[in-house]
Amino acid sequence: MSLDPESVISINDVVSSLHDPWQPRDLALANGSAVRVARLDGAFEWHHHDEDELFLCWRGSFRIDLQDAPGVTLREGDLYVVPRGTEHRPVAAAPAYALIFERAETKQYGS
Repeated sequence: MSLDPESVISINDVVSSLHDPWQPRDLALANGSAVRVARLDGAFEWHHHDEDELFLCWRGSFRIDLQDAPGVTLREGDLYVVPRGTEHRPVAAAPAYALIFERAETKQYGS
């Protein structure tokens, strides 16, 4: 996807085009950060990042399991920041969609 800074991006259109889980797509870049959207379905692997990772539930519901802490459940419109260094994994019992805000160079599977 071309990241044209002057384009209006329809998140709903991009979400409708996502058929495979766990393959985030960059929507925009701003100030060194990426706004990504991903389809979540099932459990992702445990991982951590050296920076914070922000999840915004766009559609559906999912939880973020946290190592050494209670997990959190996100529903449409809910936002949660996984603190840097925290082992976590997103889990969705049914397809759900999340916006993820993180540094552009952040690797999906963590550090």
